[in-house]
Amino acid sequence: MDKQQKKKIEAIARKNGVSHIDGASVLIIDHDQIRQNYRKFRAELPRVQPYFAVKANSLPEIVKTVFDMGGSFDVASYPEFMMVNRLLKDLDPKQRQEYIWENIIYAHPVKEEGTLKKLNRYHPLVTYDSVTEIDKIKQYAPNAGLILRIWCSNRGSVVELSNKFGAPENQAVELVSKAIDAGLVVEGLSFHVGSQCKNFENYTEALECAYDIFNELDTAGLDVGHKKRGENFRVLDLGGGFPVRYGRSPSGFDELAKLLNERINRLFKEKDGFELIAEPGRFMVASAGTLVARITGIREQDDKACYFINDGVYHTFSGKIFDHIDYALEAFKHGKNRTIKVFGQTCDGFDVVERAARLPRLELGDLVYTENIGAYSNASSTRFNGFRGAKIVHINQ
Repeated sequence: MDKQQKKKIEAIARKNGVSHIDGASVLIIDHDQIRQNYRKFRAELPRVQPYFAVKANSLPEIVKTVFDMGGSFDVASYPEFMMVNRLLKDLDPKQRQEYIWENIIYAHPVKEEGTLKKLNRYHPLVTYDSVTEIDKIKQYAPNAGLILRIWCSNRGSVVELSNKFGAPENQAVELVSKAIDAGLVVEGLSFHVGSQCKNFENYTEALECAYDIFNELDTAGLDVGHKKRGENFRVLDLGGGFPVRYGRSPSGFDELAKLLNERINRLFKEKDGFELIAEPGRFMVASAGTLVARITGIREQDDKACYFINDGVYHTFSGKIFDHIDYALEAFKHGKNRTIKVFGQTCDGFDVVERAARLPRLELGDLVYTENIGAYSNASSTRFNGFRGAKIVHINQ
């Protein structure tokens, strides 16, 4: 962050009360950055339609910005689905149905029966990975279109998902066949390489696996097809995992995009009718969030210093626990840096924001900030100890 940006961020945070003795931390969401991230994804992966993963940050203002950019959505709960659905209020019923069918995927492979029953009227696109889910969808949401989620390696990803979801490759044809026999419409395949993926072989292996399954299904001659998108079983959902920059190391996204384009264009030719989608969440919003917090306590003991701030791992820094991200704290003040242990605001000793922050000597009331904290942060914040979360401030909406 350059000097001008730092001054702007500090001024916004102070204007919104962060420096008051009873003020909350301030999370600043920059919507221009979201738009920039969306445009970059489209430019670098031109054949892949991004379905923003709402779970990454479900603030309605963010969802609206993605919607206005022409984005599509990956939802994982009925409230997330309805958040997007409410943006369609000005469309007539036919347009609304077409939008839901073409632009929303309910990508949680396991859904409660009540959720399926409520979704059925919207003819949604949903994922599945088991016979039990087929039976539930048949009973409660027969109007749904289905995407089979296949297992893939999550080696080297920060958050693993393959231990929880994904049908083995050798069961894929059978699971598609069972869904068709149940009278359901199967539209394609999906996979997820794990969150914040730095091992790009996960993607290439998953693409090869999906290619083999598509070929097996073609050979088997199953009567698969679409209700809206075409005549063939040709949707491929690349899931999420697209890496972003934390700290000073590059994200690697540009390298990944080149690799994906080469492999996609070789295996899934556009002339063969393949439709490619993906579920970027972190990629869209991580760099759009900057948190500013206030020093509320200082302890010096045996040449060791500790700072306390008015946020923590139960609040905006929850990504340290649930997302395994090491956020770096920076100071607005200048000075010789030293190693500081930084605690959060709760009474729990587990609430450690950074064990070895490099910060100058600060005083009560001084401010610190963290960049790239727009994803999986306030989205999983709690009210533990009764402390309120950060005040959310939107800029460039």
